[in-house]
Amino acid sequence: MAYREVTMIEVKEVLRQWLAGVRKKRIAARLRIDPKTVRRYVSAGESAGLRQGQDAKALTDEVLHAVQASLHSSNERQHGEAWARCEAQRQYIKRSLESRVRLSKIRRLLLRNGVDVPYSTLHRYAVAELDFGRTAATVPVADGKPGEEVHLDTGWVGWLDPGPLGGRRRFRAWIFTPHFSRYRFVYPCFAESTATAIEACEAAWEFYDGVFGVIVPDNTKAIVREADPLDPKIVIGFLEYAQARGFHIDPARKRSPKDKARVERSVRDTRDDCFGGEHLATIEDARSHARRWYAEEYGRRRHSTTRRMPREHFESEERACLLPAPVEPYEIPIWSDAVAGRDHFARVAKGLYSLPDDLIGKALVARADRTTVRFYRHSLIVKTHPRVADGERSIDRSDFPAEQMTYAMRDVTFLANQADEHGEAVGRYARALLAGPLPWARMRQVRALISLARKYGGERVNATCKAALAADLVDVRRLERMIQIAVQPEPTAPTAAKVIPLARYMRPASHYALPRSSSTRSKKKDNTDE
Repeated sequence: MAYREVTMIEVKEVLRQWLAGVRKKRIAARLRIDPKTVRRYVSAGESAGLRQGQDAKALTDEVLHAVQASLHSSNERQHGEAWARCEAQRQYIKRSLESRVRLSKIRRLLLRNGVDVPYSTLHRYAVAELDFGRTAATVPVADGKPGEEVHLDTGWVGWLDPGPLGGRRRFRAWIFTPHFSRYRFVYPCFAESTATAIEACEAAWEFYDGVFGVIVPDNTKAIVREADPLDPKIVIGFLEYAQARGFHIDPARKRSPKDKARVERSVRDTRDDCFGGEHLATIEDARSHARRWYAEEYGRRRHSTTRRMPREHFESEERACLLPAPVEPYEIPIWSDAVAGRDHFARVAKGLYSLPDDLIGKALVARADRTTVRFYRHSLIVKTHPRVADGERSIDRSDFPAEQMTYAMRDVTFLANQADEHGEAVGRYARALLAGPLPWARMRQVRALISLARKYGGERVNATCKAALAADLVDVRRLERMIQIAVQPEPTAPTAAKVIPLARYMRPASHYALPRSSSTRSKKKDNTDE
């Protein structure tokens, strides 16, 4: 006869009929159990103080508990010899498990030491005696107030069908799950970035018709720059968005699924239930399909935990508790690191923006929105520029040194005004030099003209420029030659004649140790013969 476990209700029924005076074999026939089992239950009842003829009220919970305990204690299985060998190696098995050695490896090590234990016995021993494979008990976190928290997760969920050029494209989704109602929202996208996270949040607030007070995201780099259980660092772009919409960010701990156990399988369920087996051509098709799924299918399906339909649960109790929905679209700014090069320019969002000398080579943070670009240094705004198109420049003249700004900006008017300061003719001569289709190509000549005025004086150069303009001579080198010819040498005071003083000591040549050379003597003799 096959073994069948008798429930507590059947044990109680056996004892109830026995107290009523029914014979044991009749009880076994009625309940379709073995007579030996009936006799064993009756014996356990007698040991607990029951006597035949008593009223059924004698079967109290305490008596039944005592009967059940005696039945289980008598049925305990005795361990065999293999269990005893495991008990002898208890400390060795315990140390190996604490060292993260696999149980199958422990069995092979025991066999190497001459201890042969079947794996099934070793596994039962490790589970029963050493808590192998058992996780710590947990306490479920309260659901919280309606509209208070929403969990945010992201992951790959599906593929788009090949397009005209061929090739499938994989897409992911941002998945919102309210902590209270579980009314899920799915936003498919291609990239996991801060911009797409903000786009998904904006779409979620529109769908829920309100903003949740707290977002509990996974540790995605699009939102959490540096994960830390006590002080996580949030990406500055998403933190600014949270401030604008009025919600808080409470990231889950790294590798701690218990912090968001209610949505830990949201990516898998969304991938399989929403997008599994679907044929979608574009990302817009994926979003439309997701909208139908969470509103009509998932939202109308009874949740296994709350035992309510998520859509009805949300609309009846949670919608009214949300923060007001935004009325204006959010302009997503671009946050980036910026460094000014030696040319005073920093690149932000494919545009170039000038910075002063004291910021060259310094690490800056730039924020670019639709109209303005701001540069921050240690949380302080150090420069502001209007936003320019890709490839264009925004230049503040005060960022450059004054002596270099003229050439950097090709400011021919500034040079002409400088020439005016040295005389009216000098200014006209400078403008004559700058006349033509490419005035910036002759800026060096105007600079040379200004240098002549500073060297020879404005009055003389101004007179020479008048004469040159009258002769239609517009050439700085010839003008310089004219100035040099026109300059008279300055008179100098007469100098007294130099008088060579007489030597203090005069000696004859014979006093010197070295005689005169032979060539000198022969030359002197020739002169004597003549």
